[in-house]
Amino acid sequence: MTTRVIIVRHGQSSYNSQQLIQGRCDESVLTEKGVADAKKLGAALSSLNFDAVYSSPLQRAKNTAEVILPYLPGSPPLKVAETLMEVDLPLWEKLHKLEVQEKFPEQYRCWKERPHEFYMSIPTTEGTRDHFPVLALYKQAQEFWQDLLSRHQEGTILIVAHNGINRCLLTSALGISPARYHAIQQSNCCINVLNFTGGWGDIVQLESLNQISHLGTALPTPRPGHQGLRLLLVRHGETEWNRVSRFQGGIDVPLNDNGRQQARQAAEFLKDVPIDFAITSPMLRPKETAEIILQHHPSIKLDFEEQFREINHGLWEGKFESEIKEIYPDLLDQWQKTPATVQMPEGENLQQVWDRATVAWNAISQSKMDSTAALKTGLIVTHDAINKVILCHVLGLSPESFWSIKQGNGGVSVIDYPEGVGNFPVLQTMNITTHLSGGILDKTAAGAL
Repeated sequence: MTTRVIIVRHGQSSYNSQQLIQGRCDESVLTEKGVADAKKLGAALSSLNFDAVYSSPLQRAKNTAEVILPYLPGSPPLKVAETLMEVDLPLWEKLHKLEVQEKFPEQYRCWKERPHEFYMSIPTTEGTRDHFPVLALYKQAQEFWQDLLSRHQEGTILIVAHNGINRCLLTSALGISPARYHAIQQSNCCINVLNFTGGWGDIVQLESLNQISHLGTALPTPRPGHQGLRLLLVRHGETEWNRVSRFQGGIDVPLNDNGRQQARQAAEFLKDVPIDFAITSPMLRPKETAEIILQHHPSIKLDFEEQFREINHGLWEGKFESEIKEIYPDLLDQWQKTPATVQMPEGENLQQVWDRATVAWNAISQSKMDSTAALKTGLIVTHDAINKVILCHVLGLSPESFWSIKQGNGGVSVIDYPEGVGNFPVLQTMNITTHLSGGILDKTAAGAL
């Protein structure tokens, strides 16, 4: 029983284009570009059948939804939800971002660095009250989810809302702390895909984040003046064992023909992205994927990181899931429900994988950061489990959230360190597979690890 939720952000608004703070101010309207991008968004969603469409009541989101609706099969009715309102920033609304930085330097620093602690003292008839915008929005998002999931089980739902509430919808669903409010990106007219396996509190899978290729841009652009580090995290192409759901783990299975095609498609997708260095797991499947991608970047030397080898499944390796179910039924069920509690027979557990992968990731981030240079971009190609662990680490999650992250063969994710490695990274986009299928859903092989 899965409920798929597609979350999109409204098109560019007049306040977006002027860099004015919007919040809940409803004066901002879609620009010509905002309308044009909303039409592209509608076309990208046109192959999906939606059971319901929800929108914020603010006109920039509601108008985006109205542009999208004619593209959707059956033209489902639009439902307006107050709980999809944008973050409430009453003292900053209509101000330019630079003006906010100049007038409220300490508050703005808190907003950017510690959003969960940020508050505004709002004048009232009885004095003032302390308003915590991000914490209030996070609670609002939780209320929306609980109401939505009580109304919809199974089916596909579309949500059209805003930057801030989208962030809180995503982080609250996945159990990410409000402290990481700024740690995920939401571009205008982007697409996010969440899969709820049941009701509120059950496992939620983030299938993809901040897709924008339907707008004609492969990846989100770095922030202006960004002098940090950008890491392109790619999962290897398909193997024959992925295709038939056979556990490979530490067995060195090469790409199949489809996997090589996926690598070529990823290479084409990334060919215009400047790459300064490349690192891969030494195993055949990511190594070949990386080599194919680097054919468009012939000057880049490919380095190897032993700690990025795939999880060792021990006695499960070489077996089909059906075989494992016969021999280890309870352990397989445990792996599928609470993976962090499983010790693979004669293999690894997730904590061991987590420890080696995150240490290697952090070491790479530290060593490649150069504060005196312009943005440096690295390509890192590894495996399903390794990528899941790294992305959980980036989002402040734990091994218990392993199944909350989807990684398709040939999928691309982007992690930025705009403020250095001592600060939270920003997940710019995750598990982009549009270059493989042309659609917004991940259609790669379900496959075993």
